[in-house]
Amino acid sequence: MKTLSFLLLLRSLLFAQAPPKPIPAGDAIRVAEFYRLSSQIQDKVWPNWSKTPAPLLLVSADTEYLTHFENPPKEFIKVNDDFYSRPRQFPTDLQATFPAVGFPPAIVIGEPANTQSKTSTPWLIALMHEHFHQLQWAQPGYLKAVDDLDLSKGDKTGVWMLNYPFPYEEPEVAASFGHLRDTLLTALAEAEPNKFDHLSKQYLKERKQFVAQFLPGDRKYLSFQLWQEGIARYVQIKSAEAAADYQPSAEFTALPDYTPFSDYALTARSRTLNELKQIDFAQAKRESIYSFGAAEALLLDRLNPKWKDEYFLHLLTTEPLFPSVR
Repeated sequence: MKTLSFLLLLRSLLFAQAPPKPIPAGDAIRVAEFYRLSSQIQDKVWPNWSKTPAPLLLVSADTEYLTHFENPPKEFIKVNDDFYSRPRQFPTDLQATFPAVGFPPAIVIGEPANTQSKTSTPWLIALMHEHFHQLQWAQPGYLKAVDDLDLSKGDKTGVWMLNYPFPYEEPEVAASFGHLRDTLLTALAEAEPNKFDHLSKQYLKERKQFVAQFLPGDRKYLSFQLWQEGIARYVQIKSAEAAADYQPSAEFTALPDYTPFSDYALTARSRTLNELKQIDFAQAKRESIYSFGAAEALLLDRLNPKWKDEYFLHLLTTEPLFPSVR
């Protein structure tokens, strides 16, 4: 028994003294490319976005790597000038933005192959989506506005944002969403100005009717998700398009899963619109709001070209950004 205790103690001491594991070369290249890309395109996509801190926590199979975060928590060990590490705590497929290590909130994301992105170029554009969430979190009054929704039912973890019991599966709700979605897509596809004006007004009337069917709490939740996730998906599209002329580093283009940004930009918009066209509201639930909210933002680009200047004046709702209709 004493021998076993000694061996366990020795093992723990050896582990404690083991040097921190350096970040894999490919991961280091991708992370560096994110900061290089964002510095060049973020203010083209959204005014003054570059003023927002962008800490990132990369989740690998057994280790998490933190960068661009002042005064990391004590469990992190410095591995080089840019990265700190600790044993893995979060799922390897996670892609989210929250105060995982304190404030400011960090992007917490797995390696490309473990996320929905699968490869390096889409992964960088997905990081722009998450970086926009950091801009949302950075707004004065954001946390109070979320708390004032009074939808958490005491949940302090934020999980309520994912599992709020919105009536996605109710047949009338799913059917009315499908109709509204089709009306939105028809308006977006119309190039002729007079026809677009008619179709967009029709959409806004039907949108008002759609929202009116919900209880107050459900309306607040829907507005919040459209404001937060829908606009972040729109920013993801615009980031891909802004990156069309981006010249990546030689190290990034040498990665085995690299695809040109110009190729990815060509289909960024159509991928989201096609996703929306095929989505089943009752089955996709909250995921439906990403593509729907992005499509609404694309409509806003035509209805109210200066809507971005007003976006943060109306926290957690996009409704004031649309023209009023009778």
